[in-house]
Amino acid sequence: MSEHSTSDISSPEPLVPRKRPTQERSRRTFESILTAAREVLIDVGFESLTCEQIAARAELPIGTIYQYFANKYVVVCELDRNDSSAVRDELTSFASEIPSLKWPELLEKFLDHLAELWRTDPSRRAVWLAVQSTPATRATASINEGILADQVARILAPLTPDQRDRRAMMAQVLVHTAYSLLSFSVQDGHDHEMTVYELKRMLGGYLMLEEVSGRS
Repeated sequence: MSEHSTSDISSPEPLVPRKRPTQERSRRTFESILTAAREVLIDVGFESLTCEQIAARAELPIGTIYQYFANKYVVVCELDRNDSSAVRDELTSFASEIPSLKWPELLEKFLDHLAELWRTDPSRRAVWLAVQSTPATRATASINEGILADQVARILAPLTPDQRDRRAMMAQVLVHTAYSLLSFSVQDGHDHEMTVYELKRMLGGYLMLEEVSGRS
């Protein structure tokens, strides 16, 4: 079965699994597919990634992969969804620990957490780059990123009490800038710690300016 035959990767429609597991055994199979996909993605890169390689790494028949995923593009979109979901959970935890009005502490702690994820887990950047590859994967990644941005917008509410629409745009800028620079930070030859430091200064200054403007 072709990687392209069952899904139009040129379409902007989001890519989702054919079905999601409901039983414990099928959930374990589903997760083993995603774990194997991360490993192969790191080893060979997205261009060389195939469902056959994923099946071999997971020690599953290729038909089992296609029960859940039409092609590798759907697989990487599901990996991106999982990554985004984990980030949202952590942000919820941080936001409950630090009142939203103390946004500098929240920002620094959250960016430190993200930076450590990207530094220690090479699949983060691999997945983020993979979902930029087609209109459909970009559309799906945009949805995942947008859900995170909505969460950030709620935390920013005290800074922009009368600018709901602009707050949404600010949150999107913050999230996309953070992801882009974290991807930059872990490229060979780049200073990860210095890039994260500059990212904190950039986003902190952006929010500080907004806070001062709001008071004015």
